[in-house]
Amino acid sequence: MHRYRSHNCGELRATDVDADVRLSGWLHNRRDLGGILFIDLRDHYGLVQLVARPGTPANEALGSLTKETVVRIDGKVSARGADNVNPDLPTGEIEIEVSEVEVLGAADQIPFTINADDGVNEEKRLEYRFLDLRRERMHRNIMLRTAVISAIRHKMVALGFNEMATPILSATSPEGARDFLVPSRLHAGKFYALPQAPQQFKQLLMIAGFDRYFQIAPCFRDEDARADRSPGEFYQLDIEMSFVEQEDVFGPVEKLMTELFTEFGNGRTVTSPFPRIPFREAMLKYGSDKPDLRAELELVDVSDVFAGSGFKAFADKHVRALAVPDTADQPRKFFDQLGDFAVQQGAKGLAWVRVGEENALTGPIAKFLTEDDVKALVAALDLKPGHAVFFGAGAFDEVSKIMGAVRVEVAKRAGHFVEDEFRFCWIVDFPMFEKDEDTGKIEFSHNPFSMPQGGLEALETQDPLDILAWQYDIVCNGTELSSGAIRNHEPEVMYKAFALAGYDKETVEAEFGGMLRAFKFGAPPHGGIAPGVDRIVMLLADEPNIRETIAFPLNGNAQDLLMGAPSEVEEARLKELHLSLRKPQAK
Repeated sequence: MHRYRSHNCGELRATDVDADVRLSGWLHNRRDLGGILFIDLRDHYGLVQLVARPGTPANEALGSLTKETVVRIDGKVSARGADNVNPDLPTGEIEIEVSEVEVLGAADQIPFTINADDGVNEEKRLEYRFLDLRRERMHRNIMLRTAVISAIRHKMVALGFNEMATPILSATSPEGARDFLVPSRLHAGKFYALPQAPQQFKQLLMIAGFDRYFQIAPCFRDEDARADRSPGEFYQLDIEMSFVEQEDVFGPVEKLMTELFTEFGNGRTVTSPFPRIPFREAMLKYGSDKPDLRAELELVDVSDVFAGSGFKAFADKHVRALAVPDTADQPRKFFDQLGDFAVQQGAKGLAWVRVGEENALTGPIAKFLTEDDVKALVAALDLKPGHAVFFGAGAFDEVSKIMGAVRVEVAKRAGHFVEDEFRFCWIVDFPMFEKDEDTGKIEFSHNPFSMPQGGLEALETQDPLDILAWQYDIVCNGTELSSGAIRNHEPEVMYKAFALAGYDKETVEAEFGGMLRAFKFGAPPHGGIAPGVDRIVMLLADEPNIRETIAFPLNGNAQDLLMGAPSEVEEARLKELHLSLRKPQAK
């Protein structure tokens, strides 16, 4: 018999009754019923129940060991009585009569329970992440991640893509976030940058003639944490294709996502084909460029209705309305709670009306609306008796943010939200440039390497803020999975685009010399995208926080509490790297 096990803890069944077995694993739980010990033994594959009778060496040994001790046991498989069968456990029809116990790894008193969720805080969980990962939910999430990545690789190869690796140590690039910098020992005063994305390298692979590339790529960005974004590092499915237009990129990605979310979605359906929604339309109808389409309500711009109105709260402001069917009979508490929710999003309040018989309006603001206002609203919103209407007024961006959140919340509370579905969409036609609110300067609004719609002519003849780019996002259930673009592959277009964003020709050549040089030697039209692996797994696992799907994440302050990173470096090492420290003064 093998030194440690003849079987794993998840594979024994009723057909194994009377077999002599050897198992190894962790003491998961223990129950003492009249001197008879029942122990759950756990390994990677599952749980099995052990029995140690009173007066036996096994009973004495197992009764004194702490939970999470690693043991090897020998014993015989026996059938459980009919009343003791556990239908929720694959091994629930049998148990192991233990004859011998060997301690393989003693365990100290554990800082939190493994076999139940005891509400321990995240900091403690991350400090003892190796224990946290023993929990069933966390173990399941990490194995889901493993299976998803394996499936991605197989599906991408089947779609005709080739997996290739790109450098980790590279040069800084304006991707929109801070770089992590690595000092060079051999080149004093110079730094490598960890890649925010393999953007330039994957484009260079297309120029080199490889046609279809993919990589499960590690990316590094020095940015703050969010529920759907891990600080420090993350992984993305990096994709690039040659001789393609926008729809050519959408095709394989849509097929991949449909198959992936169907296979691992635990019975949830995937709606397809994915709708294409222009950026400005998304902001107007949903208040967001990552709309949750499970909320089956849309916002409507009714600013014209109130232009020059005597109702000062709405007059000459941007006004967005949300009409909700079959909601007018909700109690006042329903409307008050939604008002409180809007305030939490930054609003001063939430105006609303009910639509009654003959489309008569009632509610807090009804008395301020003229007969013409009411007629215009009824026409603009196609109102019917039973509707309730919620309003937001102010600046466009502010109203979008608040009413976008209100749209989803109202849909959930009023029964217009679809559960158990993955609703994808493509957001297209992003602006190429935007204006910095503080400086007034023109900046890239998305990926600086994107092709403007209309090419060089658009850059030379249009207002920069009116130029659209061949840029797109893929969104699922209100979560942005990825941005992508058809790339700019023409040097003159690149020079002009960067010039509009404030980069002179010398700066462009200094920072992107490799890319420009490649463009001048025959570059094919190409494009790509890079869906976030962490976010994909987060959606599939139905987890609200991305750290629940990563084995060893940093905490919200970008610290590794288990390994103690970031850490200080001794003076000799700093000297070798030609560095000296200038720490901020204590306040």
